Amino acid sequence: MGIFTRSPASSSSPTVDKDAGPTTKEVYLTPREGITVTKKWTYDDEQLKKIEQLKEYTATLLLPESDPYYVWEKRFLEDVGTHARFMRAAKWNVENGKKRIKSTIEWRREFRPELIEPDDVAIEAETGKIVISGFDKDGRPLVYMRPRHENTETSPRQIRHLIYVLERAIDICPEGQDQVSIIVDYKQATSNNTPSVSTGLQSLNILQHHYVERLGRGLVVNMPWWINAFFSAIQPFMDPITRDKIRFNPKLVELIDADQLDREYGGDYNYAFDKDVYWPAVTNFCNIAEDGTRVDPQGRSFVPASGNGAAWALKQHEKELGEVKTNGVANGVAKPAVAEAKPEVELETKPEVDAKIAPAAPASADQAELPLPPSAAEAPATDTDAVADNLAKTTIAEASETSPAAVKI
Repeated sequence: MGIFTRSPASSSSPTVDKDAGPTTKEVYLTPREGITVTKKWTYDDEQLKKIEQLKEYTATLLLPESDPYYVWEKRFLEDVGTHARFMRAAKWNVENGKKRIKSTIEWRREFRPELIEPDDVAIEAETGKIVISGFDKDGRPLVYMRPRHENTETSPRQIRHLIYVLERAIDICPEGQDQVSIIVDYKQATSNNTPSVSTGLQSLNILQHHYVERLGRGLVVNMPWWINAFFSAIQPFMDPITRDKIRFNPKLVELIDADQLDREYGGDYNYAFDKDVYWPAVTNFCNIAEDGTRVDPQGRSFVPASGNGAAWALKQHEKELGEVKTNGVANGVAKPAVAEAKPEVELETKPEVDAKIAPAAPASADQAELPLPPSAAEAPATDTDAVADNLAKTTIAEASETSPAAVKI
């Protein structure tokens, strides 16, 4: 059976027992005991050499320390997996890797994805159209996307919400894991609750180019026939590795333990979305301040290390302070928490934690100048709960014009 062959809908859409018992509002933000990261990347000497070459290049692009965004750009570049991901995406072509990562640095300077304010996108979370909870068998956080719960009109805020969710899913990754699994459920999806083709393509562009190698699995369920037909037609244009990550109507219980999988898809996790529980649980777990920066449970500003998840970063921060905290998590389950008053953090002033970050190489006289990209306001707004749905409406001609070369996610 080909990868783009549609499996019977029943494999991913089991009949839910009406006597399933009580529901739960608990959000699973750390993997329970027994779920471990099973896929770790290893590199040969030649690949390690190329990763180092890319690091040397990005050191010439780093913002000066006087720039308010310096600490966040430095954090992104010091993520243990950043350069390796871009080299994998570039198929180990150093020049292509340089082009890719420079484009992403430009985009991040304009968009500042790690600093999106929670209140700015909170309305997009009202109905639970995108929810993070649970982990697959390889320790990847699960992101559920349900277009039928769309609650807002197309706007730039929708794409900010999508990026906010991706950033939080990355924060929730356990140590050693840097990819996520996305479940897209097209049950009851209609043209009225899906964005346009152009906005869908804009979202796909961001995912492909600026979150390279972040998608571990793309699992599409309750898929209309026209989605299957579209992907079958564009199969020749897709990168084989990207294509291998996508599964249509799979048996989710084979990929996700029953206690982690929403009961709607055959699991035992009888989850009932409640925004008043979900939103603060995720925000507090990831230590997000009102202004989008980070504060620890005591309200102290800090810049967490990137690459091994928010829980690991907080532990490292607390070790430096001689403290041991639990970040409000017990047995892998995030409980509703009372939000603490958090002081505003001015990005114009250098954070005190700046001294705790390894200093960057000094800028040289021939430091490469990195131009800023066009304003994000010029980009079409979107909500990618229905990226695949949007793409299904695109003609093959449009697909070839938009992306003539295969691009990896």
